[in-house]
Amino acid sequence: MNIKQSITLTIVGLGLLLGACSNNSNTATNPSASPATTTPTTNASPSTAATTAKTESGGKHGGKGGQTIETGVYHLEFIPQPEANGTHLDFYLQKGDNHEAVPNAKVTAQVQLPDGTQKALDMKYDPVDKHYAALLPGTAVGEYKVAILTDISGEKVNGRFSFKK
Repeated sequence: MNIKQSITLTIVGLGLLLGACSNNSNTATNPSASPATTTPTTNASPSTAATTAKTESGGKHGGKGGQTIETGVYHLEFIPQPEANGTHLDFYLQKGDNHEAVPNAKVTAQVQLPDGTQKALDMKYDPVDKHYAALLPGTAVGEYKVAILTDISGEKVNGRFSFKK
């Protein structure tokens, strides 16, 4: 084999190698070439059951400083506040870029207590503070998991939150 043939084989081999690498990276970056996967949002507290949502904490987007979920046109915000005989649960249900309160929803908090028992609380709308509220009785120490279920004229918008005492 002479030098010209050796160089030609090297170039062809290099081209094949680059082509193979190019095809593998195309599969990894081309969504239609690889199977679709859904990774749930993993924030320590909130998530949503039915939709992909942007989760935050710290009161961004006009919030009150609680755990938040942005889902579609809705802003959900949950704030647990300890009291002597239990925990006061505040839930802000807002709509649109201006975060206008939604006063006409049916809102239920389904709470899993630290011992694993479940408690359902109807949350009532407070027109003065423009949010839904309920008192969770008890002072058990541990992690509480809360699913807030809302029905807004037949539209279901739900969020999952948690807090520790």
